[in-house]
Amino acid sequence: MKKAIAYYRVSTDRQGKSGLGLEAQAEAVSNFAEREGYEVVAIFTETESGKKSQRPELLAALAQCRKERATLVIAKLDRLSRNVAFISNLMESRVDFKAVDNPHANRLMVHLLAAFAEHEREQISTRTKDALAAAKRRGVQLGKHGKEILSQVNATAAVEFATRLRPTIEHLQATGFTTVRAIRDELNRQQIPTYRAGSKWHIPNVYAVLKRLE
Repeated sequence: MKKAIAYYRVSTDRQGKSGLGLEAQAEAVSNFAEREGYEVVAIFTETESGKKSQRPELLAALAQCRKERATLVIAKLDRLSRNVAFISNLMESRVDFKAVDNPHANRLMVHLLAAFAEHEREQISTRTKDALAAAKRRGVQLGKHGKEILSQVNATAAVEFATRLRPTIEHLQATGFTTVRAIRDELNRQQIPTYRAGSKWHIPNVYAVLKRLE
């Protein structure tokens, strides 16, 4: 039987202590291992921020994978990171990996997803800084209105994302995918990234994109 090393991540100390999210990740990995013929020989759990590249538990998991000649298995792609440098380090380790939510993802696809996510994060950060600077020049008290400005920036970013997706959506509709459910299924089948790369398309976020395109 093939060997697998399971890697779980929770993003805060609170989640780490409560186990929030771990049960779902463990169940997904367990089902995947049984279905694909893997034996999970070790489990590593990280409590860390998604933006940080320093992951001692992941490094230990990768070392164990090399020692056992095992495959690293995670529940979701975004459990690894949305940081390009971190993904590059993972690929340099030359450890095989499987993501339960995207078992056909290869190294190139993971790198592209990470690059897309980092680009989106940088764009939002730039827009936020520009909007806050402009508000400050107008004399707005940022402590009071900062959240409102940030909300406007995020809304603008979401509209721009929907606009970039318009050709894909229109092509799907023209080829017979006319319902929200059908569009969702086809976007997931084609592995088209969502606004938050690494997550899947669901009816609410497809509906939100369609509303922004109206």
